[in-house]
Amino acid sequence: MTTVRERLGEALFLRVAGPDGAKQAARIHGRPGPRWFEPDSAIARVHGDASMFVGGIRALLLQTLHPAAMRAVSEHSGFRGDMWGRLARTSTFLAVTTFGHADDAQQAVDAVRRIHDRITGTMPDGSTYAASDPHLLRWVHVAEVDSFLLAHTTYGAEPLDQAGRDEYVAQVAEVGRRLGVVDPPTTEAELREALAAYRPELRGTPEAREAVRYLLFKPPLPLPARAPYGVLVAAAVGLMPAWTRRHLLLPWLPVSERTVVRVLGSFAVGTIRWAMTPPSQRASAAASGDS
Repeated sequence: MTTVRERLGEALFLRVAGPDGAKQAARIHGRPGPRWFEPDSAIARVHGDASMFVGGIRALLLQTLHPAAMRAVSEHSGFRGDMWGRLARTSTFLAVTTFGHADDAQQAVDAVRRIHDRITGTMPDGSTYAASDPHLLRWVHVAEVDSFLLAHTTYGAEPLDQAGRDEYVAQVAEVGRRLGVVDPPTTEAELREALAAYRPELRGTPEAREAVRYLLFKPPLPLPARAPYGVLVAAAVGLMPAWTRRHLLLPWLPVSERTVVRVLGSFAVGTIRWAMTPPSQRASAAASGDS
C-alpha cells in the first residue's frame, strides 16, 4: 500500500510541478538567504499544502471564463492552451515567490513580466488584448487567490481563521503588485467584491470548453494515477460556482459534491500530502502517534 501511495503521489506531483519539479524544489528551499515571507506565514501555509492540487485545477477552470484571458492562452501557449504546462509553470512560480530566495523570487517575477509584454493579439470582434493589461492581470490574480484559498479552506490540513485568510490575501497581493496587478484585493471581503465585478465579462467560449475538456478528460498520466486525478478534478469542479457550470459544460450535482466528492477529495488530498512528506517525518509522526 505504501508503494502504491508513493507512486500515485509522485505521478501527480510530476504533472503539476513539471519534470524538473524535484530539482527545482531542492534549489528553492535549499538556497540560504532572505525570503519575501516568513515560513509560518499564511501564504506559506496555503501554498505549501497539498490542497493546492485541487486549487490549481480550479484556478485554471475559473480563469478560462474570461474570453480575452482564454484567447491569450489559446493562441500563445500551444496545443489546447497547454493547460498542464500552465499548471507546472504556475506551481514553480508560486514555490519560488513563496519559499525561494528573495533574488530568485524577483527574477521569477521579472521573467513573467517579460513574457507578458510579448503576448498580444486580436479578439474575434477585432478588439485587441495584451497579457500585460492590468485588468486581465487582476482577473488572473483574483481567480487564483480565490481558488487557492477556497481549496485550502475546504481541504487544507489546518484551515486558516478569518485573520489568517485576510493575511493570505494581503500577502499574495504583494506578489501581484510586482507582476503589474493594479489595486489587488487585500482582504477576503475585497476579494469577493473583485470577483463579483468581473462577473459581467465572464462566459464560456469554444476555446474555454476545449481547454476544459483537455484538462479534465485527457490527463497525460499513467493509468493507475488517472482515478485519483479524477477525484481531484471532481473536487475542483465541486468548488466552482454554480453559475459557471453551464458556461463550461460542467456537471452540477450539489448533494453528491457536498458528500461523496468531499469525502473522496479529502482522501485524495490526504494521500498526496502523505506522499509529499519525507519518510523521516512520516516515521516521526507515526512514533508520536503511538506514544
